[in-house]
Amino acid sequence: MRFAGKKVLVTGAASGIGRATALRLASEGAELTLGDVNEAGLADTAAVIGRPVRVRPYDATDTISCQALVAAAAENGLDVLCNIGGMLDWGPTIDFDEARFERVLRVNLFSVYVLCRAALPHLVRSKGNIVNMASAAGLSGVPFTLAYAASKHGVVGITKSLAVEFAARGVRVNAICPGQVNTAMTRTPPPEGDIDWPLMMRNAPKLEGGGAEPEDIAASVAFLASDDARKISGAALPVDCAQLAG
Repeated sequence: MRFAGKKVLVTGAASGIGRATALRLASEGAELTLGDVNEAGLADTAAVIGRPVRVRPYDATDTISCQALVAAAAENGLDVLCNIGGMLDWGPTIDFDEARFERVLRVNLFSVYVLCRAALPHLVRSKGNIVNMASAAGLSGVPFTLAYAASKHGVVGITKSLAVEFAARGVRVNAICPGQVNTAMTRTPPPEGDIDWPLMMRNAPKLEGGGAEPEDIAASVAFLASDDARKISGAALPVDCAQLAG
């Protein structure tokens, strides 16, 4: 029970990797606060966990909402922040307007900044840690994902910068960089159809069986958040089935 007595905030907990992370950490004894914009999905996750958890809907694009989520989670202290929530919007760059670009960055990048900033005073007190959800698209160029890749490169940058700034205060900060993961979000086709699929799939997963499941990513989050990774900080860990290896 690596997280027995640990107070953990998981965003994006209504579905996909966020739900899988919540379930994994709950199975290891964490005292959870779950955040997401999807209230019904949060209720479903809490029901599957089957024991009391704090559920808090929030809007990742709204600073006050993000700050209120952290305040609620940290009411009795906070040990781990898992920034899992995010969105995917992709398509040909020429057709990708500024409003879509800005929304992706606000959900995927700006919210990570706000949540980390709000959580850090609590994590300094607890000598806690942060696990951010980046992407293989945050470590390389992926065509047709301009806004998403920009946001995830930014998450890697936030992770490394905070890891250095807060190392002497006992706070670890790491990121997970998944490749292809089998979630509803990644199965959603782009709104535009003019996609060069051979180019898009040039870095497909190479391990037998293809891409990862949400539970695979959740296991990596749990590792980095646990004391098993007590000497790991500033890492951007690919969990990509050799997608970026060559």
